[in-house]
Amino acid sequence: MLSIAGPVAAAEPQAILLRPARVFDGVDPKPHAGWEVLIDGGRIVAAGPTLKAPPGTLTIDLPGQTVMPGMIEGHGHLFLHPYNETSWDDQVLHEPLALRTARAVAQARATLMAGFTSERDLGTEGAGYADVGLKQAIDQGIVAGPRLTVATRAIVALGAYGPKGFEPGVAVPQGAQEVNGVDEMVRAVRSQIAAGADVVKLYADYRWGPGEPSRATLSQAEMIAATEAAHDAGRLVAVHASTAEGMRRAIAAGVDTIEHGYGGTPEIFRAMAAKGIALCPTLAASDAVARYRGWNGADPAPASVTESRKSFALARAAGVTMCMGGDVGVFAHGENAREIELMVAAGMPAAQVMIAATSGNARAFHLDGKLGAVKAGLLADLIAVNGDPTQEVASTRAVSMVIKGGVVMKAFTGPAAIPGAAAPEQRSSVR
Repeated sequence: MLSIAGPVAAAEPQAILLRPARVFDGVDPKPHAGWEVLIDGGRIVAAGPTLKAPPGTLTIDLPGQTVMPGMIEGHGHLFLHPYNETSWDDQVLHEPLALRTARAVAQARATLMAGFTSERDLGTEGAGYADVGLKQAIDQGIVAGPRLTVATRAIVALGAYGPKGFEPGVAVPQGAQEVNGVDEMVRAVRSQIAAGADVVKLYADYRWGPGEPSRATLSQAEMIAATEAAHDAGRLVAVHASTAEGMRRAIAAGVDTIEHGYGGTPEIFRAMAAKGIALCPTLAASDAVARYRGWNGADPAPASVTESRKSFALARAAGVTMCMGGDVGVFAHGENAREIELMVAAGMPAAQVMIAATSGNARAFHLDGKLGAVKAGLLADLIAVNGDPTQEVASTRAVSMVIKGGVVMKAFTGPAAIPGAAAPEQRSSVR
């Protein structure tokens, strides 16, 4: 066999046999040592020990690596960048749409190279329907990025969102589409779906004024109408809710996922579990904002971080299905693994977090018939990481190969360094 040193590049899907140290299939918490993965035509053909590859197959040895499904970012905002660089208000009000789109393109690539081959993007925060165009550009191969599930503008109650603090009566651009009443809500849901929304994002609560606590904003009737309209169109509903009342209304409306959930109570989380509503805990968002305000990560943690950790523990105790999504955009794209690490630090076993980041998110977002597992017939969205992420989640920051739809997007040139570990031996073999 011919040995080739250097990166692998493929413009179209081809037959590839991956030979790692182990395969984490996204479903079984225990990786399969000695397994191989055969892909062809953009899909997984087989996974198991000692596979027979057809003539002409490219064989890639991945010593010490784990091959696993591409990770799925459950809560992102590609049209935002970290708030310690530019405040949310200034991003919405002062950054030109072209600038925000150009940055989103770069951030989409960073996300993909970090091993996240899919992302649920939950609102452009004032950038209109630009996420629909970005998704199309990725799908057409114009730019590199994850498979996107987009929410477009998102929907808020009239007067409840931001930016705020300007002369009353002056129309100020908002970070989401405002509605007032059931009829406006249904119109907004349907118009966003018509414009390309794959998921409908609602804000069940928010701060009516600067310095005020979050309060429920959308009425129960508005949330029920939105959910019915979205479900009728075959769309899922994701709801920002950080208060118990906002969460209660979302649960009663029958939504599909709740984002944040910091103010959840044991009773609220039991109701979520009973209805099969998943929680995206976004621990990384509260962690990042606290650090921007001067916290150094040491205990005692600020009240906001303590609250998010507590709600996460309560939700787990109630048996709520966990998504993995960090609200990336609040912090840097490409650093998506931060949420994985924080979920483990908050008490969730590493293997369970890795399942949440792969097949769990796929199931919660109704993508499990397409991706999220190493299984014959699914799309060949695969990554290789150095080490075993079910034992040490820092491995998710050591992504050494990315394959999307059977195309090598990031070639294996040797094991990537695991943060905090000794530098790996540099060797690879492609045949």
